[in-house]
Amino acid sequence: MNISSISDSAILEEYVKRFTIKAGGCIKASREAADHFRAYFADAAKREQFVVCFLNGQNCVLSTETLFIGSLTTSAVYPREVVQRILDLGAAAVMLAHNHPSGELTPSNSDRAVTKKLSVALEAIDVQVLDHIIIGGAEYFSFSDHRLI
Repeated sequence: MNISSISDSAILEEYVKRFTIKAGGCIKASREAADHFRAYFADAAKREQFVVCFLNGQNCVLSTETLFIGSLTTSAVYPREVVQRILDLGAAAVMLAHNHPSGELTPSNSDRAVTKKLSVALEAIDVQVLDHIIIGGAEYFSFSDHRLI
């Protein structure tokens, strides 16, 4: 089979099958989280999107959802909406992710601020932010791996 004859949609479908962690599956490392989140950004080349993976007490996936879609360089994130969804799902922890369409992996000041704001808000309801992943092109940045969470 000639690889160039495979459609982009077929490749995306296969990627989602292989790397997206279904409800009940557990995330054990930042690389697994980045692979899981990457499928949610497949069509996000021109807009920032903010995705949350809601986890139970054993860090197993309850649900992963795109909560906010922004512009080329920013996405507004509302902690109240994140808290509401956590309460709806009964999540014990979350992993956050957003993409940088530019491919730049370095967290901006606003990336750091929203992570802090969400961490403080969620701490008040006994929900832990385990990581915040930035997806940029084929690479990722993990706040947890860099000890920013």
